Amino acid sequence: MDIVKRLTTSKYATPLGEVFKTLRWTLASYYLLSGFFMLLFLIGYVWWPLVEEYFSYFNPEVSYWKQIDWLLIGNFLFMSIMIMANANLRNDLPILMIGMVGGLAIEGWGTQTELWTYYTFERPPLWIIPAWPIASLSIDRLYRLLNLIFQRIPDKLFRWLYWVTFAFFYALMIAFVWPTRTKSLTILAILMVGLLIYALRNQRGAVLTFFAGSGLGYFLELWGTTRLCWNYYTFEVPPLFAVLAHGMAAVSFWWGLNLYRRVSRKFWGKSTLKI
Repeated sequence: MDIVKRLTTSKYATPLGEVFKTLRWTLASYYLLSGFFMLLFLIGYVWWPLVEEYFSYFNPEVSYWKQIDWLLIGNFLFMSIMIMANANLRNDLPILMIGMVGGLAIEGWGTQTELWTYYTFERPPLWIIPAWPIASLSIDRLYRLLNLIFQRIPDKLFRWLYWVTFAFFYALMIAFVWPTRTKSLTILAILMVGLLIYALRNQRGAVLTFFAGSGLGYFLELWGTTRLCWNYYTFEVPPLFAVLAHGMAAVSFWWGLNLYRRVSRKFWGKSTLKI
């Protein structure tokens, strides 16, 4: 019996074995990775002028190793590995769809109110939307890992951490979006986030999802703002709100996933998701 099987069978169950089970690859993993690469190819093909513009910045007089965008490569490699972890198409397709729709709504709000702008000045650029479902799937995997790692921590601590974390974020959000407070999209965003924070009951899941989304969001925002792919009106690289907003977005998508789970159980007698 090989070491992976020993670690993942119930007879030899250990915390490390549970991590192996969470990160294992399935047949669906290769389908997802193939779809990811096909998506990158389509984006490059449809928006080829942007690709040409990107490569035009390479200076032949400087070593190419110094000009390679290692942060971009690292982000893509990490998300590629994450989406392959314990993949299940039945479970993952709703996550992708919710991430796509939610990402479009968020980008529409931010670019229409000019809280942030892209270097192409599109409002929003369609080529950035596919990044949201991929990030959502990666955050789902991170959430599962965090839930496994912190499973022994009592719910009481998470309830306390929930209100501290989300009260801080809500105050930070209001301060950040204040210049656009009269715009209908911003008013709607503030109301929806406030209602979501008040209504959530699974506070452990919300906190873990928030930190998973914020963790990944930091590296995505660091790349985007330092490469001037997008800029916030504050010109921070990146602003704290933008990083934590990825966590809040992840929580809203996670709530949507739970809603889908309840609806599917009601109409089909069982849930097609495991959260």
